[in-house]
Amino acid sequence: MDHVESARKPVTPVGIVGAGIVGLAVARQLAGAGVPVIVFEKEQAVAAHQTGHNSGVVHAGIYYVPGSAKATLCRRGVGLLRAYCAERGLTYDERGKLVVARNEAETVKLRELERRSLANGVPDIRWLSGAELRELEPDVAGVAALLSPTTAIVDYPAITRSFGDDVISSGGELHLGTAVTGVRRMSDDRVDVDTPGRSFSLSRLVVCAGLQADLMAAAAGDEASPEIVPFRGEYLRLRPHARDRVRRLIYPVPDPRYPFLGVHLTPRVNGEADLGPNAVLALAREGYRRRDVSWDELSRLARSAAFRHLAQQHWRTGVREIRGSLWRRAYLAEARSYLPWLEPGDVTSAPAGVRAQAVDRDGALVDDFRIHRVGPVTTVRNAPSPAATASMAIAEHIVAELKLPLGTER
Repeated sequence: MDHVESARKPVTPVGIVGAGIVGLAVARQLAGAGVPVIVFEKEQAVAAHQTGHNSGVVHAGIYYVPGSAKATLCRRGVGLLRAYCAERGLTYDERGKLVVARNEAETVKLRELERRSLANGVPDIRWLSGAELRELEPDVAGVAALLSPTTAIVDYPAITRSFGDDVISSGGELHLGTAVTGVRRMSDDRVDVDTPGRSFSLSRLVVCAGLQADLMAAAAGDEASPEIVPFRGEYLRLRPHARDRVRRLIYPVPDPRYPFLGVHLTPRVNGEADLGPNAVLALAREGYRRRDVSWDELSRLARSAAFRHLAQQHWRTGVREIRGSLWRRAYLAEARSYLPWLEPGDVTSAPAGVRAQAVDRDGALVDDFRIHRVGPVTTVRNAPSPAATASMAIAEHIVAELKLPLGTER
């Protein structure tokens, strides 16, 4: 970022759409370098959607293809986030994580995760036999496990609020309750943004709109693909008598066909512990409840060739996920494969989240981060987990690619 810090401050500000953790990380990076920043957020608070509804995990980099954006930005992001939390006195609890092979067939996939972990530079990764697993966590069942002792849990909404405070203290603007209703690319170094109250002329616009990413990209003239398909992730919360039986994060070996990590057990920084999430098609972009239905979203899905291809390829998995959503015993069956003591009386319902899953034209689920640029507009088109972990590294990457006309008075 030295090239930004050493240059003169531009007159025309940069706009950011979305006050989730990625949007405010980008805004903080710019504002800290003396770049005027305006953040637009349609909700009345920051971290209102994906940032405020995830598992709170700081991922170490176990799962990601070596050399991918997820792998490189996750590892960079871990260090930045750990240092930031230490500096600001924010909770950063390195509980450690176990990825558990439940049978011998899964040990092959677990070995691949071990290989990726080592290639990605994940520190202190260790293979455990079934007996060694039971020594660490007597109430977890498995034939082998991969231990990541540096995997941590944090309070992402608190971190995001801190990012917002940094933006404001550096002279940036944070406009809550301000939806962007129009985007007009005027030239390579000017974009006009409309809101209900007024219009803004900006030198650059960075769209970090999560569940609305494809719609905002289309408004800016970007291509239609990838489209966002919303998946609701439902959680169960362990009741107090059950939540202390396991200390670490416990994950099953994930299905490599999907970018989801399966139903896992995650302690929270407030002392609670959650099971989940599953992945059920949401019938609204912000459909946190089963009864949340948007006819506009249903109409869009019905017209979407990408969604039709996705449904044709994965309908059996979709039916299984719906079954787990409707019947708690079916949901618990997944977790009982590595926590065999779990009973329905050990859990209660917890708030759900919605994942903005990008899907390509052929129905393929986009796995890696994907960032597009059209003239003065940069759009984060796919930023699922570990985007929160990688948020500060993603911000570094985006700011470096903005090619701001610093030092030019306009």
